[in-house]
Order: sequence, then C-alpha cells, then structure tokens
Amino acid sequence: MTSQAAADGAARARLRAVVVSIAVSAALLAAKYQAYRLTGSTAILSDALESIVNVVAAVFALGGIVFAGRPADRNHPYGHGKIEFFSAAFEGGLIAFAAVLIVWEVLQSLIRGPEVRAVDLGVSIVLGAGVVNLLLGWYLIREGRRHESLTLIADGRHVLADFHTSAGIVVGLLLVRFTGIAWLDPAVAAVVAVNLLWTGVRLVRVAASGLLDEEDTGLLDRLLGVLQPYLGHGVIRVHHLRAIRAGRFHHVDAHLVVPEFWTVERSHDLAEDLGERVMKDLGVDGEMTLHTDPCHRIYCRMCDLDDCPIRREAFAGRPPLTLDEAVQPDMPRKRP
Repeated sequence: MTSQAAADGAARARLRAVVVSIAVSAALLAAKYQAYRLTGSTAILSDALESIVNVVAAVFALGGIVFAGRPADRNHPYGHGKIEFFSAAFEGGLIAFAAVLIVWEVLQSLIRGPEVRAVDLGVSIVLGAGVVNLLLGWYLIREGRRHESLTLIADGRHVLADFHTSAGIVVGLLLVRFTGIAWLDPAVAAVVAVNLLWTGVRLVRVAASGLLDEEDTGLLDRLLGVLQPYLGHGVIRVHHLRAIRAGRFHHVDAHLVVPEFWTVERSHDLAEDLGERVMKDLGVDGEMTLHTDPCHRIYCRMCDLDDCPIRREAFAGRPPLTLDEAVQPDMPRKRP
C-alpha cells in the first residue's frame, strides 16, 4: 500500500469514527432526557446535559477532522493539523461549561427540594447508556491512537468521562432507592460536576500545550532512539533538535554536525538521506529538515571518519547523544 493510500485510509477511518460518535451520542442524549422526564432526577439531568456536550463536540470534531486532513498549501505550509488542538480545547471548554450548568441545577434542586420517582427505570436507562459509552469511548481512543488524531482521543476521553458519570449516577440513584434520602441525588450530581470540570480543564491544558508548541519530551526521546544508530561515518553530532506535531503530521528540524572539509553537495546528500531514514524509522507521517554545521575540528575525539585529513586527535569513542545536548541551540565553543 502506498503512503498516499494509507493516508486516505486513515482519513476515512477518522471520519467513520466521528460519525459513529455523533450517531451514538445523539441516541444516548434522547434516552437520558427521557429518563430525566420519567424520574425528575437532577443527577440524570446532569448526565443528559453532558450528552448534549457530547453531540455538539462530536459535530465540531467532524469539522475539525475534515479540515485537518487537508494537505499543506502556501498559506498553511505545515498543514492544517493544528485545528485538532483547537477542537480539543473547544471540547474541554464545553465540558467545563456543562459542569457549571450542572452546579446551577444542583442549587435549584436543593432550593425547591429534591424529588425522585421511578428510580428503577431511571437506573436501567442510565446503566444501559453507560455501557454503550464505555464501548464508544474505547473505540474512539483506539482509533485516535491508531491514526494519530488528538480530536478522536479527546472525544473518546470525554465519552469515557460520561461513562464514569453514568456509573456514579447509578450508584447514587440506588442509594436513594434503598435509603429514601432524596438529597443524595443532587449530591451525586455535584460530584459529577466536579469530575467534569477536572476533565475539561485537562483537555484544555493538553490542547494549549499543542497550540503553543510545548516541548514533546516523549517524541524527542523517540527521535533520539532512532538517531543513535546513525551516529558515525560523518554524522558526528546533532544539536538544536526540535519537533512539533500538527494532527498526524510531524515536523522535525535539527542541526547536523559534519566534517568541515566535506563539500556542500556531500553534506546536503547526507542530510537528505538521514532525514528520510529517521522519519521512516520513526514510523510517522512528516518531514525532517537538517541544517549542516562544520565540525571545526572540536569533535575529533568523537569522529570515527577514517579519511579525515585535518584530524587533531585520535578517535576515542562516541558517547550517547543526550536530550540536553540534542536540544542545545549552539555548538560548544570549546572541546566537549
């Protein structure tokens, strides 16, 4: 399968997952709202409010995934993938807003006096909806990780949070059923609100780190692991290593230290070949741009090049490339 065919297949899989999310979330919203009408439970109403967020967020995610799949162009040379971070931030904000609405409903219920009816039927509906959300959340996170879609992962985590909400509500309603203490219903809804608020804040935090190009230490560590075997035979050291992710596309750039007596053409060919090999070994879609720096003979002890005509010291060994060294923007001014 060609890389383009694989990319098209991944795009179809992402769209299919978000369409499934929209359809299932809409059906669950209808079920939970009916459960609220039958029971009058504030806790079930809080679950229904979260389902409204699920539907709206899933629709927004659909637009985000379609936009993110567009190829790079002159106005967006790094592609459109960062819309997924914006989509995740939007979903996190919606979740936090739902938490505020739930707190409002809790206060209203406590003021007018909580009253819950048809508890058994409400528990059955909410329990069934929770199981469906558990399966849907697992599916969305699996597809999001498989196809590197932050939007799907965020949607999946939100759906799993909805499952935990439903589980908590079932426990609360059962307590109301067996104890007769009606205020436990809004109390459970308040716990749901706190959990949702925390989920929303975490999603916004993750999205903000992507939008602001916060260092992805995990990705850099993976890059170092891929780069280590290529050190030697002219690949002396690497520094000023940077990497960002925009959707499924990864953009990596670094400075490559090469023998100073090499021609521009030879250094360029090495950099092009190394960049392609590293991205292939990394197993991601994207590009790696390498800027070549002359060694200035300060790396003689680390360079194993046999035909070096300007060597000052014998080759002593090649220490592993560390993250601290790799991300340094400047070459050392004295012998390392």
